Amino acid sequence: MFTKQTIRNINISGKRVLLRAELDAPLNTIGTQVTSDFRLLSNIPTLKALLQADCSIIIIGKLGRPGGKPDPTMSLKPVAERLQKLLNHHITFIDDCIGEKVKKTAADLQPRQIIMLENLRFYPGEDDNDPDFAKHIVEATKPDIFVQDCFASAHHIGASIDAITHLLPSVAGLSLEKEVDTIMTAMQEPKRPLMAIIGGAKVADKIRIIERFIEIADIVAIGGALANPFLMAEHIPIGASVYDSSEHQIARSLLKKTHAEVQKRPFVFVVPRDVIVAEWIGKTAPTRLVDLSSNMTADVMYYPKRVPTKAGRVGKRERILDIGPFSAAFIAGGVQLAKTVIWNGTLGVTETPSLDGPVGPTAHGTEIVIEALLGDFGHKPYVIIGGGDTVGYIESRNLIDAFGHVSTGGGASLELMAGNTLPGVAALMDKK
Repeated sequence: MFTKQTIRNINISGKRVLLRAELDAPLNTIGTQVTSDFRLLSNIPTLKALLQADCSIIIIGKLGRPGGKPDPTMSLKPVAERLQKLLNHHITFIDDCIGEKVKKTAADLQPRQIIMLENLRFYPGEDDNDPDFAKHIVEATKPDIFVQDCFASAHHIGASIDAITHLLPSVAGLSLEKEVDTIMTAMQEPKRPLMAIIGGAKVADKIRIIERFIEIADIVAIGGALANPFLMAEHIPIGASVYDSSEHQIARSLLKKTHAEVQKRPFVFVVPRDVIVAEWIGKTAPTRLVDLSSNMTADVMYYPKRVPTKAGRVGKRERILDIGPFSAAFIAGGVQLAKTVIWNGTLGVTETPSLDGPVGPTAHGTEIVIEALLGDFGHKPYVIIGGGDTVGYIESRNLIDAFGHVSTGGGASLELMAGNTLPGVAALMDKK
């Protein structure tokens, strides 16, 4: 499936390698310590392979958005220190990425030695895809080969993504290959039934991926604020929930596509039928279950009293903050039928902490779906997870290793799933 050359396809023995690694790890507020190893761990397979081949290695990468100028809170020094511990191999950090200091240190680099250069985004040339900036990096480090192994940045165009590949033989690392191969296989040759669970905030950001899954998936479930335009398109009031009126027509068009797809083949498209609402977001905010369609839950809750109108309607001051238990159970039921599940975007406000226990007051819907994906209800499908908020949540629950594949790249995975070409992959040498 992966059509580009990798470090497996060329002779890397004893070569000097310029490695574009995934270094954009979160730091504490003062920028002195890495707070999550998830992205850094993706670099380990390629680094071990290069060391085994007696390569000398110059690591480059970016961190945060310093705006093209040095910012001590976004230095890669703590990243180098943490990666050194994870790799169990010494890494020398250089506080620049071009110039005489880099040139001198790189000139003395021996086989199996590693140096890491400072944040590329301290220079405007990185984001500008400046060929001169790329040339300065190459002149200072004098590598034989460029290895691209940062999937999370592969959908951007930058000097370390595109311009530098015009100066050196350029191939993929093992992490980039695995990411692209796993996602492309799931999109083009999935084990069926294929289910997509899509959450997040804006329809406009995910319109193409929703369209693609309507075309190829057997079940599509929508949640989070992403569902609000679909509810509005079905004339269901959403109160003070997050909503962009410009997305109304997009949602109507997508619903029309789903109705057409249902006529052609067995296909299920799920939007929430019950939701959790509150008037404000916080761990002490009182929550309420709103039964949007069936009223079955409301009947049980209020029996033998008459069901009040508010039980099935989001109040004007209320916000939808999570899917309800009926919707979560329906999605969990779909998971029981699926062999492949692709999940991108949480289904509620998962960052709100709880007063009691690990699950926040507006994360119960997401938690039920996670339980289904983990096989707690009997069947465990192959699961691919992408998106920063989704990955962050399952990492906070210590569940990264519990799924088939957890992607390091939110935007890159969306672009790939939507069928778009990633510049960071396209720039590499084709397999012969």
